[in-house]
Amino acid sequence: MNKPLRHIAVFCGVLTLALLLRATWVQFAEGESLAKHDKNRRVQIEAFSHPRGDIIVGGKPITGSKEVSGTDFKYQRVFKEGPMYAPVTGYFSQAQGATFLEGVENDVLSGDDDRLFIRRTLDMLTGEKRKGGDVITTIDPKAQKAAYQGLVDLNARGAVVALDPRSGKVLAMASTPSYDPSVFAGISQKEGKEFTRLSKNKDKPLSNRALREIYPPGSTFKILTAAAALEHGVIDDIDERTDAKAPYKLPLSSTTIGNDVPGAPCDKASLKVGMQWSCNNVFLDTALKVGDDDMRETAEKFGFNKQQFVPVRSSASSYPDGLDKPQTALTGMGQGSLTSTPLQMAMVAAGLANDGKVMKPYMVEELRGPDLSTIEKGKPQELSQAVSEDTAGKVQEMMEHTVEEGTANKAQIDGVTVGGKTGTAQHGSNVNDERPYAWFVSYAKNEDGSSPVAVAVFVDPKDMNIPRSEIAGGKLGAPIAKAVMEAVLDD
Repeated sequence: MNKPLRHIAVFCGVLTLALLLRATWVQFAEGESLAKHDKNRRVQIEAFSHPRGDIIVGGKPITGSKEVSGTDFKYQRVFKEGPMYAPVTGYFSQAQGATFLEGVENDVLSGDDDRLFIRRTLDMLTGEKRKGGDVITTIDPKAQKAAYQGLVDLNARGAVVALDPRSGKVLAMASTPSYDPSVFAGISQKEGKEFTRLSKNKDKPLSNRALREIYPPGSTFKILTAAAALEHGVIDDIDERTDAKAPYKLPLSSTTIGNDVPGAPCDKASLKVGMQWSCNNVFLDTALKVGDDDMRETAEKFGFNKQQFVPVRSSASSYPDGLDKPQTALTGMGQGSLTSTPLQMAMVAAGLANDGKVMKPYMVEELRGPDLSTIEKGKPQELSQAVSEDTAGKVQEMMEHTVEEGTANKAQIDGVTVGGKTGTAQHGSNVNDERPYAWFVSYAKNEDGSSPVAVAVFVDPKDMNIPRSEIAGGKLGAPIAKAVMEAVLDD
């Protein structure tokens, strides 16, 4: 064999060896990952080849699967009362993927969970159609309806979260404006255009405001400021007058801050009176005396600066490190660089209502196999003892007084002890550039003193046709919180 032919033969041999090595690598080393890759068409066809398990609320499915034709995908997801439950279910789309519970619990709903291996094997041997498992939620359908309807009636961008303080169960999670996940569950061009329209909508209907958006919490944060002051010994007697003058001059600054309630007795008011009339001067001065480090430590014990998983991930609320004196004072009234999700403020209210013990929020009661067997049970977990029982009791006393005789009176329920706090949060590059946010947090007690429900309501009134003077947590948020609490108490 001459030299050129020998070179060609060697080159072809090397190419053949490389091809064999690559084929072996793909088949054995990458085979499993490629087989499960979400871009693998066969994986997608398999995912929609059988009915999916359901998400259950109050014993009834709020999802379903329908058979469709004209596509490789045999089944398509459907959602019952989709806009109301979208912040809980998320969407499951042939073209857009999955979010929230549909995404987090996808393996159970699709039947792919390793804990369902025996069930899948038996179905394969008997020729039964593959089935997915169910996700049983902690959501109370009456509370969810009250939360969603309250926001819809306001025609507002907003969110509501209700928790059971004793266990951490999520009883309601609403966000508006919302969307119907059924309208883009398929793969048609029409459904693709609908998803694009929703994605580009300036009101962000696809966003879960309860979990994923952060805002300044305004005066609702004053309940945490009070807890920090009591816990760290800055204030012992909630009825003793302070030396906080009104209006209040920020330290190291020429800025003075007034109060929102005309004629309120805020000058050198006690902590209890300061809570009753939401006196900014009292809580600015209190936060300054507590100090940045102790304020942040208390906030973190309630869950700030950490993401929460319910099991859907929430954004982390923020109490920043290294604040100067003016910034620290501003956090006392829930302003400055402080941010919170509605879930986080519900956790603060719930922790105080639960005698200072913050429970980890969760909204999956049970994961159930297609044969109705239990795969996994949700159970209460203590996140932290944020403050002592004594501190929590004093904050409860102030919150209940605020409902009985103060700015939170619209949350009163006949025959029920209710604690609450209003909030109006300024925002914008120059603080007052935008219409303020309205907040409200509250809890209700049983006769034995335990609290079965705590609520946080957030309202962004940017496009609401009401005067700025009407934007207040007590006017916009309290009626919604009251309706949600009544729904839970009725159950």
